[in-house]
Amino acid sequence: MLLDSGAYFAAAKAAMKKAKRSIHLLGWAFDPLTRLEPNERGEGPDSDQVGPFLNKLVAERPELDIRVLIWKSALPIAASQHFFPHRARKCFEHTGVKFALDPTVPFGACHHQKVLVIDDEIAFCGGGDIGADRWDSSAHLDIDLRRLMPWGNVHAPRHEVMMLVDGPAAAALGELARQRWRTATGDDVPPPLVKTGEDPWPDRLRPDITEATVGIARTMPDWRDQIGIRENERLHLTAIAAARWLIYLENQYVTSPVYADALAARLAEKDGPEVVIVSTARAPSWFDHMTMDRTRSVFLRTLMAADKYGRFHAYCPHTPKGETILVHSKVSIIDDRFLRAGSTNLNNRSAGFDTECDLAIDAETDEHKVGIHRFRSRLIAHFLARSPDAFEEAFVRAGSLSGAIEALDVGPNPRLRALRPAGLGPLATLIAAFHLGDPADPSDSLRPWRRAQELGRERRAFLHDIEGAAEQQMIERRRKGSPRRKEPV
Repeated sequence: MLLDSGAYFAAAKAAMKKAKRSIHLLGWAFDPLTRLEPNERGEGPDSDQVGPFLNKLVAERPELDIRVLIWKSALPIAASQHFFPHRARKCFEHTGVKFALDPTVPFGACHHQKVLVIDDEIAFCGGGDIGADRWDSSAHLDIDLRRLMPWGNVHAPRHEVMMLVDGPAAAALGELARQRWRTATGDDVPPPLVKTGEDPWPDRLRPDITEATVGIARTMPDWRDQIGIRENERLHLTAIAAARWLIYLENQYVTSPVYADALAARLAEKDGPEVVIVSTARAPSWFDHMTMDRTRSVFLRTLMAADKYGRFHAYCPHTPKGETILVHSKVSIIDDRFLRAGSTNLNNRSAGFDTECDLAIDAETDEHKVGIHRFRSRLIAHFLARSPDAFEEAFVRAGSLSGAIEALDVGPNPRLRALRPAGLGPLATLIAAFHLGDPADPSDSLRPWRRAQELGRERRAFLHDIEGAAEQQMIERRRKGSPRRKEPV
C-alpha cells in the first residue's frame, strides 16, 4: 500500500526501470512533464520527467512495448490541466512509445481507471494519475517546492493511495489494459508470453500483505455494445452490509444516495458499526464545488439524522498551518479484515456512468488482518503527523477510531477537522435534488429529472436485498453471541 504520490511515483519509476517486456498505463490524465522524483528545490534532470524517461527506456530497449492510454477529455477539462493530452502526443511523436486518447464513453462520461502494469507481473491501481499537480509527500507540508509545477506555481497538498500487486492479479490487470487499448484503437495487443525470470517489484519496497487473493471490481457504462458492469457499487454495498464494528471510507466525492441510505441503515442499528468518513473540505474546482460539495451536504445530513447512537464522524484533513489537503484517494477498510483501494468515488458517476477499477482484499488469515490493521493505523496516523504506534495506543485506550483521532488531534490547528454540511441556497438545493453533474448511468445523463426520484426501481430493490442480508447477519451474530466490536489486533 503506497501512501501519496511521492511513494507511488518513486516505486513506479523503480519498477519501470526493470521492465523487460511491457509497460501499459491507463489514466484519466497524464502529463509528460511530471517529475517522478523532484528534489527539495523543485528541480531535477529532464530525464526525471516521465515523458523523456519513457522515451529513453524504449530507445534503449526497442523490444519494450510501452503504451499510454488516456481519456480524451473535454476541452474545458484539458484547458484546466494545461492541455496535457496534446503535450503527451507531441512528446511521444516519432518515438517507440505508443500513445492514444480514448473517447469510447458516453457523452459527459469519462475513463477514470488508473492502472500501471509492468510485464504482466506487477501492477499499480488506485486513485492517482501521473500528472504535474499530483506529487506530494506523506508529510503534506504547507510549503514544499517539490510540488513545483513546470509553469512555476506550487500546487496544493494532495493525498492519494495506490495498491501494488503481483501474480495473477497483475496479469488480470494487464488483460484489462489490453481490452481497453483494443476498444479504443481497434488494435489487438498480445499478452507477453515469455517470462524473463526477473522480478520488477521495487527493491526496497516491503509488501504489507502476502499470499492473498485479490479481487478486481470494475465499472463500465451500459452503452452501445457494452453491457453495463456495476461491480464497484455492489462491492461497496455488500461491504457496508457486512461490517460489524468499523466502516472507514476515504474518498474525494461522497454524494450517492444509494450509499447514504446503506450507511444510514447501519447507523440506525443499536449495535451497528462506527462509520468514519475522510474527505476534502472543499473541492478545488468551481464545477466540483457547485455539484459534488453541495450534494455531499445532503449525504452528510442523511447520516447525521440517522446517527441515533453517536457513531458517525466525518473529517477533512489540513496541513500544519491549516491549509486544505485535497483528498483524492478512494479507500475502504471494514473491520480490519476488508481493504479496498481504487479509482471509484462514492458518487453516482462511479457506480455506472464512468469507467472505474478497484482492487480489494478480504482477509483469509490472521496475517492478512494484521497487514490491514497496520495499514489503517499508518494511514490515519499520517494525517495527524503521528507514528502508527502512537495512534494504535490511542485507539486501544479510546476503543474507537473517532475517539483515537480526537484524543491525539489537539492544539490550535487540528489536522483532522470536522466535516460539516454546508448551507444550501435555492441553486444549491436544485443541484443537490437533481444530482446535476452526477448521473447514475447513460440512460439518465440527459434527463436529470429522473434523479429526483432518488433511487431507480432496480437499485432500490438491490439495496433492499443488501439490507435484508445485513439484518440476517446481525441476527446470526447475536445468536452466536459475537461482540459488535472486537479487540484490536
